[in-house]
Amino acid sequence: MIVRLMGEGQYELDKAQVDELNRIDNNLVKLVDNGDEERFKTEFRKIIDYVHSKGKHIPDDIIKPSDIIIPPADITLEEAKSIFKGDGLIED
Repeated sequence: MIVRLMGEGQYELDKAQVDELNRIDNNLVKLVDNGDEERFKTEFRKIIDYVHSKGKHIPDDIIKPSDIIIPPADITLEEAKSIFKGDGLIED
């Protein structure tokens, strides 16, 4: 699966890695629902760090259709409300 980190490029993750990404995504939905900005920022950093550490970076000169697009690291809780709802970034 191809994941785009806005402003940072694309990464390829396998099914098991996407399952873990989905777990983090579901937690982000709960934190946004609860309005917990501090914990949201901490957990959101985890999703970015996870993609960096587990994903295989796709060279910038290769563009593939992204299956998941993760917003930039400076997203606010208010902005996240329109993204992290229902299933979040990854449909179950």
